[in-house]
Parts: sequence; C-alpha cells; structure tokens
Amino acid sequence: MAINSKIEWTDATWNPVRGCTKISPGCKHCYAKTFAERFRGVKGHPFENGFDLQLVPDKLLEPLKWKSPKKIFVNSMSDLFHEAIPDEYILKCFQIMAEANWHTYQVLTKRDARMSALSHTLLAEFGHLDHIWWGVSVEDRQYGVPRIKRLQDASCATRFLSVEPLLEDLGELDLDGIHWVIVGGESGPGARPMQESWVVSLRDQCKAQDVPFFFKQWGGVQKKKTGRLLKGRTYDGMPKAKLMKV
Repeated sequence: MAINSKIEWTDATWNPVRGCTKISPGCKHCYAKTFAERFRGVKGHPFENGFDLQLVPDKLLEPLKWKSPKKIFVNSMSDLFHEAIPDEYILKCFQIMAEANWHTYQVLTKRDARMSALSHTLLAEFGHLDHIWWGVSVEDRQYGVPRIKRLQDASCATRFLSVEPLLEDLGELDLDGIHWVIVGGESGPGARPMQESWVVSLRDQCKAQDVPFFFKQWGGVQKKKTGRLLKGRTYDGMPKAKLMKV
C-alpha cells in the first residue's frame, strides 16, 4: 500500500494484484503499465515481471495494519475483476475490506460484466456496505457508457464513475443510482486532448441530477501546467453521507 497517494481523489493505494491487460481505448496509454514495464527484469523489484498479471497474497492484510481511516484505491496497478483473477481471491479481498471497515474502499474496474455478476452471487453479502464504493471507467460512448448500466444493475450501496481519460463528448447520461462522478483528461506522452465543452456538459448533468462532481485534471503532456481549474474553480465533490468511519 502506498501512503499519501498522488491521485487527487484518494488517500492511499492497495495492490493485492499487480498487472493487467488492455481491454478498451482508455487503456491505450496506461500509466500503470508504463510504470511497471520500466522495472521488468530488475531482480527483487515488485515489478520484476513487468505488467504481467500476478496475485500478491502477502499484501492482502495491509488495510488491517492502517489504524487511521483512509480512502483507499483498490488495485491502482491492476483490475480486481480481471478474468485471470480467481473468484476465491476476489472474495478474500472483499472479506478484508469488510473487516477493516474504518477505511473507505474505491474499487474501480473496466470489467463491468464480471463485477455486476459477482455482486449478485459471490459478493452479495458485501453489497450493503457503504464503505465499499464500486466504480467503472467511462472513457467513450462505445465502451465506457454501456458500463454505467452494468454498474447501475450491480447490487451495491455506493456507485461511482471515473470518466478518465475522457476521449469524447458522452452525450446525455442517466445517472440514476450513481453517487459520484470523477472527470479527468489523459496525461503523459501522447495524451489525447479533452475539450472543455465535454467536461462542462458532465458537470452540468451532475448538478441537474444531484450527483457530486470531482474534476481531477485537464491532463496533457505536462499536467501540472494545465492544472485542475474548471471555469475558474476546483470541483472536489464526494459521495454524500458516505463518510469514512472513525
């Protein structure tokens, strides 16, 4: 787990799995893969095998060691619902999240079909826990927007969207049952540009549907220079009445 994460909407990261495979256009410039592959072949490094998917069971108990409440991004370097991760291992991760309930967990996936299916079966006992937030990535209309419906169909208390990287205008969205929307542009070499009008549309839709809106970044090759102001201000919305337990 990493303390003091640089990701604007979380406090820490927990990676009981490392590595992933690309599944949709949002993965094209994956920051996690770029980072991990730098260390391929470095003996003893956590990413000695690059971005190849691997379970890391010695990380499972880490949240129990954190005594002060934190927002924890689960598997920032993978996808908990990846098809290569056994059901039993996913269950273990959720059992730890249920036990260490003084934290708030942000579980983000692009594998919406598996997430939704397991929420009604293997993970049904965890659906009522509002300290576990279930989210999907939404980068475009073709791949991202359909994930919203799967998330809405999932059996869970708190749902969020990570609209990053935002690659096009998403049009009108039904945000019923969605408790939080994060929006951000792609960053780093080759970053695909994001238009202000796309962001404003999402901000306005969130306001109209009473959904907290968080604007993460404009992105670009040098994201620090572009910042995170939208129309002269920051947006740091968080799910209502979903506060971390103390």
